[in-house]
Formats: sequence, structure tokens, C-alpha cells
Amino acid sequence: MVPRDPVHYVHDSDNRAYPYDRDMPLIFIGGVPRSGTTLMRAMLDAHPEVRCGEETRVIPRLLGMRTQWAKSDKESKRLQEAGLSDSVIDSALAAFILEVIAKHGEPAPRLCNKDPFTLKSTVYLSQMFPNSKFLLLIRDGRAVVHSIISRKVTISGFDLKSYRQCLQKWNSGLEAMYVQCLRVGAGRCMPVYYEQLVLHPQETMTSILRFLDVPWDDSVLHHSEFINKPGGISLSRTERSTDQVIKPINLEALTKWTHNFPADVRRDIQSIAPMLERLGYDPFAYPPNYGDADQMVAQNTLHIRNNDDYWRRKSLQLHQEAKSSKNYVFFHKDAKPDEARSTNATRFHEFGGAR
Repeated sequence: MVPRDPVHYVHDSDNRAYPYDRDMPLIFIGGVPRSGTTLMRAMLDAHPEVRCGEETRVIPRLLGMRTQWAKSDKESKRLQEAGLSDSVIDSALAAFILEVIAKHGEPAPRLCNKDPFTLKSTVYLSQMFPNSKFLLLIRDGRAVVHSIISRKVTISGFDLKSYRQCLQKWNSGLEAMYVQCLRVGAGRCMPVYYEQLVLHPQETMTSILRFLDVPWDDSVLHHSEFINKPGGISLSRTERSTDQVIKPINLEALTKWTHNFPADVRRDIQSIAPMLERLGYDPFAYPPNYGDADQMVAQNTLHIRNNDDYWRRKSLQLHQEAKSSKNYVFFHKDAKPDEARSTNATRFHEFGGAR
């Protein structure tokens, strides 16, 4: 009989013990960068029972190394000769990943990892962590590519001077993750459309929390009210979406890309990115009709548009606070939403936003 992995514990500031092991129901969030993964993790981070935290960056790199070893007959033989069987490597890698997830942030009943490219290894992770679940963020590839290029987000293999090449990379990357998601099945992996998360946050988050077996909490709809509170959840200023998640959920990023796409790419869009149609997007619509926004989201958007200077100052304040507090800003995890709302009553929402 194979012995069960031991249960480990991590303690919070009040010395409460939180158990963690490979059988716990970990949550993995992923997708092509600029697809809404930061917004998704921010909304989950606002839940009192969940902690995601910043991107670790090391987890997808280690998973990528493991994939390369498996693909190379020469490297696999060398490892086998050294006594490093697949089971040895997998056990060591699982232990390392678990330690990183458990200890790179505050303890919580439900632990979550958001490293976009981890979902390239969904099948592998599902085997290492048998009770884990996966959220695959999907966004219109044209919006993703425009965001990558306009914000100069460096991603290996993406040519920031070419909309065509970046869209091809988006197509191949997302297809690989989507296939993995389908392979583990609907009980383990849930595709989440960024546009629907932004347009209908309550309906979408209700489905997501039900899928994750996490009880409903209104805080997930008001993540902006939990940022920068003592004892909260950290948000790294090095992540490209930090300046956007300081705002409440809004429509700013939904279609602002539509006037920037080259004519030749529009013409060849079906051959460049066939995943658009496969996922239900209209490749010839500029702008696409994603649907009508909930009233709360529409009000948030109007407030942001009418108070541009306020949000610009908030962005500057964010960076200043980050510099003076270990390069992080924080979501408040323990305060009740009503308490946070009363604190910020005269300022609408303190922070928040969409990726």
C-alpha cells in the first residue's frame, strides 16, 4: 500500500493552524496573460475563505522544465540513469509546488494559485493534486493581443511589433490550455469568459463558487473595497494589471481595442485565429456585441469616466504605497463588506477593477 502524504500545517498571526497536503482542494487560475486572470484572482481573494496572492512565476517555469524533460528521450534517459524516475520527480515537484502555494501568502481554508501558464499543465496538475479544480480564463483574442502590445507586456515568443504573430501565439497557447481543460472534464476545469465575468459578475461568480464548492459571499462582487487594508491580501506592483484592479468592475477594457486592429489581420482573422469562432466570438464584428452590462457594472463605469482625475491619483497613490510597504498593496480579508463600505462611503469604492 502506498503511504498517504503527510499533512503539514501553516499558522496565521493568531497561531491558528491550517492543514495542507496534496489531497486538499487547491484552485488553479490560468489562461493567456491579459485574459482576466488578475481580476479573477482578486475577486476570489476578496472571499474570506480563499487566498490566491500574487503570481509565483516559479511554478509555470518548473512545470515547463518537466514538460521539456518528458519530451526529450535523451534527457529522460539521463534522469533515469541517475535514479530520477518519473515518480521521484513528480513527488518532488508536487511537494515544491504545494509549499510555494501554502507559504507565499497568508493562511486560508482554501488556497489558490494564479500563474497564467500553469494551465498548460492542467492534466499533469490534476494527477498530482487529485482534488484540485481549474479556472481557465478566456477573453477575445483580439482584445488580449491589443492589451499585450499596447501595454508592452513581454511574453516569451510574442513579437510585440506584430498583431498577426501575437494573435497566432494567442490561438496556439489558448488552444493547448483549452484542450487540457476538456481532457480533465467539466467536473475539474471550468472555462470562464472574461466578458461575461465583467458584464454579469454576480451570475458568473455564483457559478464559479458553486463549481469550487465555496459558499457565496457578497465580498467577491466588491473586491475594490478590500484593497490596501491592514492584514489584507497582497497585490504585487510588478504585475501588469495592478493599475487596473484598483478600480471596481467596469467596462473600460471591453472594446477599446476595436479601432486599433490592422486591416490585413481583420481580413485574415479566420485563418490566423480559428479559436475565436470555436469559442463563440464573432471574428468580423468591430466592436463585438458581448451583451448588456448589469446595472452595478454600468454605474461603476460611469463613475470612473466622470472621475478620471480621482482614479489617476489613486493609481499614483497605489505605487507610492507599494514602494513604502514591501512593494505590495493589500486586499483586506477579514473585514466585513459593510464595514469596508462605510469606511469608503464618501469615496465610492476605494480601489478595484478589471483586467
